Amino acid sequence: MARPLIGVSTYLEAGARWGVWELEAALLPVGYPRLVQRAGGLAAMLPPDDPAYAAATVARLDGLVIAGGPDVEPVRYGAEPHPRTGPPARERDAWELALIDAALTARVPLLGICRGMQLLNVALGGTLVQHLDGHAEVVGVFGNHAVKPVPGSLYAAVVPEETSVPAYHHQAVDRLGEGLVPSAYADDGTVEALELPSGAGWVLGVQWHPEMGEDVRVMRALVEAAESATSSPPGD
Repeated sequence: MARPLIGVSTYLEAGARWGVWELEAALLPVGYPRLVQRAGGLAAMLPPDDPAYAAATVARLDGLVIAGGPDVEPVRYGAEPHPRTGPPARERDAWELALIDAALTARVPLLGICRGMQLLNVALGGTLVQHLDGHAEVVGVFGNHAVKPVPGSLYAAVVPEETSVPAYHHQAVDRLGEGLVPSAYADDGTVEALELPSGAGWVLGVQWHPEMGEDVRVMRALVEAAESATSSPPGD
């Protein structure tokens, strides 16, 4: 039986180094494809491309992951840059927003991770807190903190108990995008997961980095949703 094809968006970085080379490269931390594989899926990297090709790209996928990465450019949600907001990644913003729109339109199962959750919120008209202390305490080192699921949510059906999750972010969801509802919180009230109601398909965002931990349940739920979508008769 073929494994569901799960597309994962990537970085586009100048000056990446390996061996004797220093070149522009499409990069994806190996934790992402490994987590997809552990969850039963086949991972495909989706480097930034022309947004006009997003719908055709998503049509070939069974599921989509928008990965973590740089800050979303504040102009995308009508804000001026905070002094602590990082430099824009405009090509990636445009590509991933188009992928999200295509996945929502086609009802392809969608998981946003860290930046991916924030971009999902922005895609649906939400805004972001541009700087938040306490969720990335040491530069370049993932921390851990507790996340509490909202009873009755999609996330709670996947992970019903409070868990400690690997996290590294300095921005967070502020005003929720249209239709989105919180499905997990940190102890300080930060929205740690959000989702669309079940009638909109399988759509979940998590603020932490499951690819840096051992818990495969969130990714497995995406892969299972992708399997269900591909096995459903046309018109369902």
